Amino acid sequence: MASSNTATRGGFHYAYLIVLSCIVMTCLPCALVLSCAGIFFTPVSEFFGVPKASFTLYFSVLNLAMMATLPVAGKLLAARDARVVLSVATALCGLGMFGMASCQEVWQFYLVGIVLGVGVAPLIYLAVPTLINAWCVKRVGFFVGLCMAFTGIGGVIFNPIGTAIIQSSPEGWRQAYLVFGIIILVGTLPFTLFVVRGKPADKGLLPYGAGEKDAADADGAATVGTQGVSAADAMRTPAFWAIVAFCGLITLNQTVYQFLSSYALSFSNSLPQIAAASGVVASAAMGGQAIGKVFLGSVSDHSVRLGAVCGIAGGAVGVLLMWGMPSVLALLLVGAFCFGVVYAMTTVETPLLVRSVFGSADYANIYSRVSMVGSLMSAVAAVFWSLVIDSAGGYGLMFALSLVCMAACLALALFALAHAPRAE
Repeated sequence: MASSNTATRGGFHYAYLIVLSCIVMTCLPCALVLSCAGIFFTPVSEFFGVPKASFTLYFSVLNLAMMATLPVAGKLLAARDARVVLSVATALCGLGMFGMASCQEVWQFYLVGIVLGVGVAPLIYLAVPTLINAWCVKRVGFFVGLCMAFTGIGGVIFNPIGTAIIQSSPEGWRQAYLVFGIIILVGTLPFTLFVVRGKPADKGLLPYGAGEKDAADADGAATVGTQGVSAADAMRTPAFWAIVAFCGLITLNQTVYQFLSSYALSFSNSLPQIAAASGVVASAAMGGQAIGKVFLGSVSDHSVRLGAVCGIAGGAVGVLLMWGMPSVLALLLVGAFCFGVVYAMTTVETPLLVRSVFGSADYANIYSRVSMVGSLMSAVAAVFWSLVIDSAGGYGLMFALSLVCMAACLALALFALAHAPRAE
């Protein structure tokens, strides 16, 4: 039976196929629904002759739908066949894209936004950490970070493709939505239907790394065993509410990324060379986010505390460079890249905190409740930062509040780790 930990004599473990399936889910449905949404804002708004805010309201509806879906999705993933849950979610994303292509009135996008939100919620928030958590007892952080990095990589791949399709005709945005929907269904369903398994026992296997001496960690590493506390017990602890607050604030801070390009453009009169590089600034942050996810995941395999410190330190350095030295393009780009590292904490450090503090026993239910706050914050964060920027404090106040958010997040993460309930 010792060989049950591997799928072949050569050491290949089925967990690698689970990781590949997670990469497909983040690179296709998650990236196409979320990371590529921005390329449609202007063409669709102009086609219908409405303010951009009228169309983009669907994205807030989408986030609210995600928030409402997460606790139900968490229970379903914990109790039902993961293949069914994730395949239905994928189908909703694909059909939602077809719905976006078919809309004839702006209000119809809001209804389709609900469908997309329900579909993408378990894929972006729950699928990766839940499956990796079930299939691996070592390198959990690395695999989570690697998979989540593909939300950004998918955006890099498909944004230019979608833009080219949109520009191909007056209603090219409809064709782009259709193509994206087909890619989601054809590219993802084979994995969710035929490859994904909710737990190693479904294949007669042990988790990846089971039985290895380095699989256990006594002090805050991402690699923990299968023991833990129930969601009901977790919600009675201060550590749970600290992680909830962490999730909300780190999501709020992440949204600063959306305003880095406009920050660079604000120097159009005084520093035109900086304004001209606004797109590069955003790309630098995206690069930092993708690399940061893998980096933070790897660090957290050794210590979640150190992962939290590294992420916040990177973000703080990034903000200080962008705020204090915007006239030096190289430093501005380095700052944007460093800020991308703290951006990565939202989808990497949050699930690893939950796992480290509460264990694996009821992980999906606990993390789905925590993620509700992040989804709610996503629906309002952009409006909050817009109001901050439009106030007398401007971008300086935005960066100052970002530093406050990051300091609070670090304190909350360390508090949660220090007050983790003892697993039975």
